[in-house]
Amino acid sequence: MTMMRTSLFSHRTIRQGAISAVGSVKIKLLLACCIGLTLFVLAGRTASFMGWKQHAASLHRSSLPGKGYALLINTWKRNDLLKQSISHYASCPGLASIHIVWSEPDPPSESLLKVLNHIIQLNSKDGREIELKFDINKEDSLNNRFKEITDLKTDAVFSIDDDIIFPCTSVEFAFTVWQSAPDTMVGYVPRIHWVDKSKGNQDTYLYSGWWSVWRTGTYSMILSKAAFFHKKYLSMYTYEMPSSIREYVTKNRNCEDIAMSFLVANATGAPPIWVKGKIFEIGSTGISSLGGHSERRTHCVNWFAYEYGRMPLISTSVKAVDSHSSWFW
Repeated sequence: MTMMRTSLFSHRTIRQGAISAVGSVKIKLLLACCIGLTLFVLAGRTASFMGWKQHAASLHRSSLPGKGYALLINTWKRNDLLKQSISHYASCPGLASIHIVWSEPDPPSESLLKVLNHIIQLNSKDGREIELKFDINKEDSLNNRFKEITDLKTDAVFSIDDDIIFPCTSVEFAFTVWQSAPDTMVGYVPRIHWVDKSKGNQDTYLYSGWWSVWRTGTYSMILSKAAFFHKKYLSMYTYEMPSSIREYVTKNRNCEDIAMSFLVANATGAPPIWVKGKIFEIGSTGISSLGGHSERRTHCVNWFAYEYGRMPLISTSVKAVDSHSSWFW
């Protein structure tokens, strides 16, 4: 009897030991898989950190249509920033042409034109020829940045200020997002409007900046300082938008970007698309840093809504994120 119990105990011990061994092997295999996956991800990240971006660049090139996009850059007496900005964007694979909105009293010098063309030749890749044009305006008005350009060869316009830089991979991703919704405004700088509940009605609004967007995850505008839109909106801004809005922008030297957001939203009945991207500011602060900026922008929103006879802006919480370059979606 004692021997039988000993035998049963021995078999049970062996079986438990075997189960324990199998469990240990499974745990080790699971850990090995986790370590391998982590190393694989880190290898990809390291390549990106070290500047090994050939694969990403070729991926973007292969997905681009033949026409690409036009860079519409707004500048004012900051030639150093203009050179730096064009030097960067000339290396972006989808760029087809550069149009500089020039509203200074004196025309651009021949030396500046030669330097910019030389910069483009140095930085453009794959033997691409990038057209450079100055769109010269006699009147100094913020409306100039949205004047119709009759000889644009691309449907896509990338509107940018001269003091902001975005990595080319981020620009190309935003371009692909725009291609999926070409009637929509797609960009990096979101803003939001709210119903002003303190007024006791639904027809008065407040303009809110980045911190409100960050806090709520909601936006209704994309600022044109960094945005893609269809070239048809340049013609609509110049000839179809209420002239009173253009007059307001000229008089107050503000809110041309809000006017464009109103125009696109009124035409589409849809919200814009916010694209996540790294922003590098290379210039000094602008009018947004001045006192009373939010109050002036709030007045713009209410004035434009009155001119349209309604509020065309539509709020959304959608954000486009490039999964190739983000840890978290």
